[in-house]
Amino acid sequence: MSKRSVIIIFLLIVSIIIIYSASIDVNKFSVDDTNEVLPSLENELQIESVLENTDKKIDDVQDLKGVHSYIGLEADEIEKLLGKPVRIDRSSYDYDWWIYNEDFEQYIQIGIEKDKVVTVYAIGDKLDLHPFKIGQSLKEIENNIPLTNKISFHAQNNSYRFELNETEMLKMPLVELDHVFVQLYFDTFTNKLSSVRYMNSETLVKQRPYELIYRGDLISAKELIDEEWKEVEKGNQAQILDITNVIRKRHDLPSLKWDKTTAEVAYNHSKDMNQNNYFSHKSPTTGGLADRLAEGEVIYQLAGENIAALYVDGIAAVEGWLNSEGHRETLLNEKFTHLGVGVFEKHYTQNFVQKWE
Repeated sequence: MSKRSVIIIFLLIVSIIIIYSASIDVNKFSVDDTNEVLPSLENELQIESVLENTDKKIDDVQDLKGVHSYIGLEADEIEKLLGKPVRIDRSSYDYDWWIYNEDFEQYIQIGIEKDKVVTVYAIGDKLDLHPFKIGQSLKEIENNIPLTNKISFHAQNNSYRFELNETEMLKMPLVELDHVFVQLYFDTFTNKLSSVRYMNSETLVKQRPYELIYRGDLISAKELIDEEWKEVEKGNQAQILDITNVIRKRHDLPSLKWDKTTAEVAYNHSKDMNQNNYFSHKSPTTGGLADRLAEGEVIYQLAGENIAALYVDGIAAVEGWLNSEGHRETLLNEKFTHLGVGVFEKHYTQNFVQKWE
């Protein structure tokens, strides 16, 4: 073989490597959150707040039934099983949430896209989540189902691999069962299963809740116009109230009542953080929580605030607050009586208040 032929072959190999590398992208999405508690208008207190890879495959999980079997069903089949939803909330991922919240022990959200179930969120204690169960320990699940920090699959002729860090493996590991992706939210203070999210592959890629490496096209949700975002925000606000009360009931605490005026204060803060590109209880224009509540003419004995940004939705934000000590204390404070939630795109604010009797 001539020297010239060797050079040509070498250049062809380098070109192939470059083309392959250019088709792979990595997406890493960060999240942050913090909370604030106001014992009174005058006294403000701010609270700032491993698992090895395995090649085991899950081939023999039998009798996948219950909520797991909802993925792929037609909308009318869900209506026959569960009845008409209490309300329908728009999401930012191309599906609508059908909300079933009349019984907190059976609380469930069904994501419908093009008349088919593409995702389910289940937090009710009495739901059939086989082979999982709310309140189950991480260790018990690991004994039955191997958990891995890398999940690879194909969707629409594209290749994807999600990689989970050690914290994510403890808080929200991901497992694939019978072509359905199951995200397990754990309460890390009790090490027990708090809730479960089921997704088909396309929905998982659209949400991208973990670091993602992919080859080919990146499946994405369609961009929303302002009016559509308002519908999504309204739905997230209502879901955050619902899920907060499910968790409080689980801890034998009274449910919080919705407070419209407090919600307006919360919404304005989420919008302010989003549009002015900051993340803090202290606004450069409206001050702290006490200042905002005073401006909104909210009268209270005790007030607290949780904020979050960049979570995929309100569900993930609440589960995130539950796993942060300061936010958890606020969310589970027995003295609070009312809640106002404000969501602007992917900025989330909870304002808790104890009203005067």
